[in-house]
Amino acid sequence: MPNLKQAKKRVRQATKSRERNKDQMSRYRTFVKNVEKAVIANDKEQATELFKVATSVIDSTVSKGLIHKNKAARKKSRLNASIRAL
Repeated sequence: MPNLKQAKKRVRQATKSRERNKDQMSRYRTFVKNVEKAVIANDKEQATELFKVATSVIDSTVSKGLIHKNKAARKKSRLNASIRAL
């Protein structure tokens, strides 16, 4: 356990940050999973609509520094390719 005031504050900040990051990553995974489920169900219209929302969530995750921009580009590209393949 930290003894210094600054160390105690860093523990509090790290806890808050970890919770925010966890929530954001969970949101990211959920939206991506919804698009993948629509693709599996062969519902192109729904998959397209969900992809539009998921794209903004993916970009938001990148802007917060939780995933790398290349990973986001790869994920969006693969989701889009799977939708176009329907």
